[in-house]
Amino acid sequence: MLILQVLQGTDRGKRFELPVHEPQLIGRSSEALPITDTTVSRRHAELTPDDGIWYLRDLESANGTFVNGTAISERVQLEPGDQIRCGSTLFLFTLTPDEDRRSTAIRLMEERALDVTVEEKLDPNAESMILASPDPVRAASDHLRVIYDLTALTASTLNRSELLERVMELVFDEFRPDRGFILLGADGNAPLDPVVVRYKVRPRTVDEGRIPVSRTIIQHAMEKGEGILSTNAMNDTRFASGDSVRDYGIRSALCVPIAAGTRIFGVVHIDSQMMNFTFTAQQLQLLNAIGQHTGLALLSTELVAEKMHSERLAAIGQTVTSLSHSIKNILQGLRGGADAVELALKKGDTQLAFEGWPILARNLDRIFTLTLNMLAFSRQSSLDIELTDLHALIAEAEELIGRQCHRKDVGLIVDLDESMPPIPIDVNGVHQVLVNLLMNAVEAAPAKKGVVTIKTEYGADTLQARITVSDNGPGIDPSRHQAIFEAFTSFKGQRGTGLGLAVTRKIVAEHGGRIELESAPGEGTSVLVVLPCDRTSSDAGDTRLPRPLAGDVEDPF
Repeated sequence: MLILQVLQGTDRGKRFELPVHEPQLIGRSSEALPITDTTVSRRHAELTPDDGIWYLRDLESANGTFVNGTAISERVQLEPGDQIRCGSTLFLFTLTPDEDRRSTAIRLMEERALDVTVEEKLDPNAESMILASPDPVRAASDHLRVIYDLTALTASTLNRSELLERVMELVFDEFRPDRGFILLGADGNAPLDPVVVRYKVRPRTVDEGRIPVSRTIIQHAMEKGEGILSTNAMNDTRFASGDSVRDYGIRSALCVPIAAGTRIFGVVHIDSQMMNFTFTAQQLQLLNAIGQHTGLALLSTELVAEKMHSERLAAIGQTVTSLSHSIKNILQGLRGGADAVELALKKGDTQLAFEGWPILARNLDRIFTLTLNMLAFSRQSSLDIELTDLHALIAEAEELIGRQCHRKDVGLIVDLDESMPPIPIDVNGVHQVLVNLLMNAVEAAPAKKGVVTIKTEYGADTLQARITVSDNGPGIDPSRHQAIFEAFTSFKGQRGTGLGLAVTRKIVAEHGGRIELESAPGEGTSVLVVLPCDRTSSDAGDTRLPRPLAGDVEDPF
C-alpha cells in the first residue's frame, strides 16, 4: 500500500495510508490526513488515484504545493520516492515497508553465481586517505572538499533516514555511479536491509531495477571491515550456460563498510555499467572515508537518541513530581471545604456551609486552571486563528477572576484603547493568557489595598496589539525574571504550580508575539504582551509565507 510519511514539520514521523480507490485531501481540515502545521491551508492539495496511478494537484493554497522542489500549477503524476512539500511540511510518497521496492532491488548472488575480480582491498586502519596521484595536491583538495561537505551534512541532522539519503546524494555527486545502495543490519547476525537505493536513470521495470551483488564481497566488507574495489570476470566460461555477467551489466564496483571503531553498521555499494571504466584506488580511499564518517554519524544519532530518552524519562519524573505536589495541595483544600460543608449539612448550619463553600469553589478554580495549563503546555502548536474582539475576551476574563478580586477585596481597573480593531488570534489561547496573567496579579496584590490594572493599546503604525497587566504587589527580584517563565518554577510556595507563565509564554510565542516583564522588589509587577495584527490568509488560520524558489529542498521555515 502507498503511504505519505511526514519527514519535516510539526507532524514529523506520522504516516498516512492511502486507500487504493479513494481521493485524499491534504490539509488541516482533512479527516484522513490531518495536519497541524499552520502554514498548511485547511484545503491545501488533493491526491487522486486513477487506475493504480496517483495524481496530485494544488487547491489554490496560500503557500503552494511542491513536488521534488518544483511548484506545481496543474495535476502531476506521482512516483514512489517523490517528495511533496505543503507549507513547511515535507511528505515522502512511498510504499509501505513490506512492499517497498528497495527490499527486492538488491539481489545477493550465491558464491558461484556471480564471479568478481578483487582489484584492491583497503585496510580500515590505513593512515593515509590519499594514494599516489598524478596531481596529489589537487587530489588532496578534492578529497578534503568532500570530507568537509560530508561533515557539514552529518552535523545537520539526527534523523537516520534523512542522513543516509543525503550521504547517497553526496556519493552520486562525487563518483557519478550508475547505481548505488546502502545496506544496514541491526547486528552482525541480522539480515541486511536496503535503506537507500538510487539509480542514475530510473529503471523502467522492477526487474530492470534489481541490482545483482556478490554476497562474498558484502560479507567480506562486513566481517573484515575492509573496502573493496572489484570488477567482473567478463570472460568467465562458467556463465556460458547460465546468467551472463554481461546481462548484469556490472563493469566496476566499490563496496565499503559503514563503521565506527569496531562496530560495522552496514555497507555502501556503488557500481558502474560504462564500458572501459573502472573506479580507482583513490576513489576507494575516499568512499571508505565516507563510510567511516557515516558510521560515526549513525553512532552519534544513537547516542543522542539514548540521551534524549534518558532526559525525557527524567523530565517525566520531574513533571509527575511537580504536578502531584500541586494536585495534592488542591485536593487537601477540596477535602477541607467538603468536610466543612458536610458538617454544616449534618448540623443544619447554613452559616457554616457558607464558610466552607468558598474553600471548595476556590480549589475547584485552581484544579480547572491547572488542567487547562497542563493541556496547553503539552499539546503541539495548533492555533485556530480568527479575527476576534480582544476587549470582549478581556471582559470574559474579568468576569472569571471577579470572585478572587472580591475575596481579597482587590480593585480591578480596566483601561481599553477604543481604537483597537478585531485582531487575528486563537481565542482559547489568548483567553488563557489573560486569565493566567490576571490571576497572578490578583494573587500578588495585597488584600484590601491591592489594585490590578489591565490596559490595551493599538499601534496603527506597527500593527501590534499591546496588553499590559500590572499589580501593586511586592514585586520580583530581577535575578528571578527569567526563571519564573520556566516550567514548574514557582515562587508562590504551595499556591503555585509553575505552569501558568510557562504556558503564557508558549502561547504568545506561537502567535509570533513577545512577552516582557518589568518588576523590582517593592515596586509591583507589570507584564506586557505584544501580539502581531498583520496576519493575512486565504482561510482562517493560515499564515502566508514567502513561496520558496523552485528547486529548493531545504526547509525554509
